[in-house]
Amino acid sequence: MTDRKAPALMIWALGATQIIGYGTLYYSFSILAPAMAQDLSLPLDWLFGILSLALLTGGLLAPQAGKWADRYGAGRLMVPGSIAAAVSLASAAMSSHPVTFTLSLVVMELASCFVLYGTAFAAIVQVGGSRAPASITHLTLIAGFASTLFWPLTAALHTHFDWREIYLLFAVLNLGLCLPIHWWISRLPREAESARPVSTTVSPSRENRPVGPAVSSQSIFLLMLAGFAVEGFVLASILVHMVPLLGALGLGASALMVSALFGPSQVASRLLNMVFGGRLSQTVLATISAGLLALALTALLSTTPWLPGLALFAILFGLGSGLASIVGGTLPLELFGRAGYGARLGWVTAARQFSSALAPFLFAVGLEAAGPERAVTLTVIGAGVAVALFGLIAVQRYRAAAAPLEAATEP
Repeated sequence: MTDRKAPALMIWALGATQIIGYGTLYYSFSILAPAMAQDLSLPLDWLFGILSLALLTGGLLAPQAGKWADRYGAGRLMVPGSIAAAVSLASAAMSSHPVTFTLSLVVMELASCFVLYGTAFAAIVQVGGSRAPASITHLTLIAGFASTLFWPLTAALHTHFDWREIYLLFAVLNLGLCLPIHWWISRLPREAESARPVSTTVSPSRENRPVGPAVSSQSIFLLMLAGFAVEGFVLASILVHMVPLLGALGLGASALMVSALFGPSQVASRLLNMVFGGRLSQTVLATISAGLLALALTALLSTTPWLPGLALFAILFGLGSGLASIVGGTLPLELFGRAGYGARLGWVTAARQFSSALAPFLFAVGLEAAGPERAVTLTVIGAGVAVALFGLIAVQRYRAAAAPLEAATEP
């Protein structure tokens, strides 16, 4: 493995496409959903059910997309991904029937497999060398502004345009800005070793060995997937419903202002990770990220409707979400090494997306049936489960590191 680093221009350019990608394909949905539901004559919870179906379909494709990233190069996959994202947004904007809207949303989530974090992280690892984790952190730092920009931007646009016109504008952004950037990235040379896929349960070769104790067992891999799946459920439940949830809790017009603290907090967590994260393993950071989500949701329950307490919730949740975005790319790299990284990242994306597919619909049903307090309580429990799962991985790694030392001290 070389000491090569992904070019700074690549990181900044990818950051711009991630802001646009997450903003147009994900964060804008909750702002526009009520208007979509009314226009399409659908109950709001049915609309979130459609989103869940689309996310589930995207999760099914994610592992295969990861394998293709290993085989053909992640940058090359992002080019057709940008085209598909633009086409799906335009198709959704022109849909007059729930069926055609559903198909458009499904294509949108399939396209996200090729343009969002999973493929972007793989592109960085393939172009960069041993310094890829730092580049991934830098990318998430830039992309952390997606919600900060697109929640208020979408809301502001919606005062002047209907949701269809906004989606057409978002299609133009993906085609006019993201596509040329992804085409340029596809032309960058990549290290040959990153293109060699391996099984997710086979120990990496010498040149692709993981950082720290070698941990490549099936149980560790499944624990990691389970942790990301549960954490993804918590994040998707709250993020998709952030603004309406705070409104339901009595915040009124201040809901958007409190939600705006989320994005800067994500950025702050990534800055802190850049400064102090090198002293901690990615497993520990994964445990901390889940713990911050649990603390944030506890603050939400215990302080509502006290405005400073809700601001604390948004800040803590942003910190936890920011770390979660980083460790989603760096934990598989630390545990299993670079070989077959795209395939493993595909499984991580699938695990998160399967749970995220269920989260918006189930949380919407929970809000309607049990009220916001009980719905949030379930997410607190989920965040606690994620803490336990990542903690088990940390224990396994500690035991793996301690075993050789114990053997060396035996008489």
